[in-house]
Amino acid sequence: MNILFYRYNSICESSILTAWRKSGHQITEITEEMDNKNLTPKEQMLLVSEPLKSGRFDFVFSINYFPVLSEVCSIFKTPYACWIVDSPVLELYSNSIYRPWNRIFLFDYAMYQEFAPKNPDCIFYLPLASDVTTFSPICRSISQEDHLKYSSDISFVASLYTEKCPYNKLKNPPDYLQGYLDGIIESQLKVYGYNFIRELVTDDLAAEFKRFLPGFYQFPEKYEQNEIALVADLYIGTKVTEQERLRLLKSLSAHFSVDLYTGSDTSDLPDIHNKGLARTYIDMPKIFRLSKINLNMTAKSIKSALPLRIWDILACGGFLLTNYQSEIPEYFEIGTDLETYASEEELLEKCQYYLTNEDERKQIAENGYQKVKEFHTLEQRLAEMMELLWH
Repeated sequence: MNILFYRYNSICESSILTAWRKSGHQITEITEEMDNKNLTPKEQMLLVSEPLKSGRFDFVFSINYFPVLSEVCSIFKTPYACWIVDSPVLELYSNSIYRPWNRIFLFDYAMYQEFAPKNPDCIFYLPLASDVTTFSPICRSISQEDHLKYSSDISFVASLYTEKCPYNKLKNPPDYLQGYLDGIIESQLKVYGYNFIRELVTDDLAAEFKRFLPGFYQFPEKYEQNEIALVADLYIGTKVTEQERLRLLKSLSAHFSVDLYTGSDTSDLPDIHNKGLARTYIDMPKIFRLSKINLNMTAKSIKSALPLRIWDILACGGFLLTNYQSEIPEYFEIGTDLETYASEEELLEKCQYYLTNEDERKQIAENGYQKVKEFHTLEQRLAEMMELLWH
């Protein structure tokens, strides 16, 4: 097939390109937005419409959803396929998702349940997967120098969200509002596997929150003005993620040696070993393979799904200890392919256990790797996408 791939520099893009080309598909890339994040909708439209005039493309593809691409594809009567890999993706509230030429693939089943009723024939659930083909040779090439550089007792490759938490712009809220928000945050921090923030955000609360947050996000015209979802997912959910990571890492690093690969400020974590940023196809696979325990703390806006970090750790043969997500049992056996925790106490206990039970830890890592290699490669997932695309 001939695919027009609109790129903006998502970390998923290069792997998808490689997988599709290996499968024999012809790819034409639109790369302007990779270098220029200030393109106007008109400029985006022209970039896509010009090649579509040739009539030779079977569909247009992007990571995450671009309403302008949906509009162009509707004009040319060409399918627009996109794979949502992040959350929240506020563009999904655009009225353009109702268009019949859309083929929107959502990685989070809770997200799918929210949006699929708006266009049930054109919105699909498709979990993420991993680029085993690329990661495996990197892991096989690990040197003695790599062992010295990347070996860890416990590691976490992620942002702390401290530098990108829009909730922190809240200015002088009244005590009753701050108290209610604190109650939501503290309650959600104690619960794993179920996100109930939206259930506690009312129209009145959203309106009050908006009053005290300068620069509150404004939905564009022709978008559903869902400020409850906005406050719950973008603002409060991100704050819960920030607090969870800070608190758990502080607790863990007080008891164990913990390496954190991040660009975030770690001044509030005096016992953490900040290793700086990890490059996706150079450092990250080696970190995953050489860490005794790889942590995952899923962003709270991802309500049920497995984030990409889970798939990638397992694809590199790493042992994974992750917060519980309700979709995990659909794909992996807990205690056999990976391990989960549902409280700070359980996280500490399992770190202690698996650091001292090497054979069991290594067997679980091997089981997880084999499961991903057999059932959850990127090539397999893209084949599933193709079947749904032309259903």
